[in-house]
Amino acid sequence: MKLTSGKTVRLTLYGLLTGILILMACTPLGYLNIGPLAITFNMIPVAIAAITLGPAGGAIIGAVFGMTSFLQCLGVLGMSGMGAATFAISPFLTFVQRMLPRVLDGFLLGYIYRFMKKHSAAFPACAVTGFFAAFLNTLMFMGLLVLLFGNTAYVKNLMGGHNVIVGVCLMIGVNAIFEMLASTLITGAVGTALVKAGFVARRSEHVKKAAA
Repeated sequence: MKLTSGKTVRLTLYGLLTGILILMACTPLGYLNIGPLAITFNMIPVAIAAITLGPAGGAIIGAVFGMTSFLQCLGVLGMSGMGAATFAISPFLTFVQRMLPRVLDGFLLGYIYRFMKKHSAAFPACAVTGFFAAFLNTLMFMGLLVLLFGNTAYVKNLMGGHNVIVGVCLMIGVNAIFEMLASTLITGAVGTALVKAGFVARRSEHVKKAAA
């Protein structure tokens, strides 16, 4: 029964976080489009998944995030101007640029949280995980944008003739700072509440018993 209960909790979390991501994707809560880039809060459920479900769970929910981002390039669940422009250049590279950073983000966050919880209290561990959720998402997303589309007229125009570092900084502007601040505080608060409620600890016990 305990093993079944553990599986039920995991499936419930996957379903809940997936539903939250899809709901957020359809509203400004997920993507607040300002200029060519959007302020996105969809990395927060990914961070929560990494905290409660580990690296694999973070990667899976990250893939859901990536899929909602890619679908917006097609006008599904909203519209991304940048996504539509890069999709017109290369659908495959756009899929890679939208999906890969989010999967890697969720996977790495699971290990970041595991490291932090060994060396700090609940709130710092969850808050740091939230910070890196936004930081890594921005770093990898923009890195792949430059790597895959940096030679296109579209991206060169966005950078306004500046070099790569300056151009990227100008593009992300205060968006990234706001994302990191929001993700740090919200993930810290929600994650700490789950830990203090014994939710994360109980899940870990189920996994240990299942392995035994």
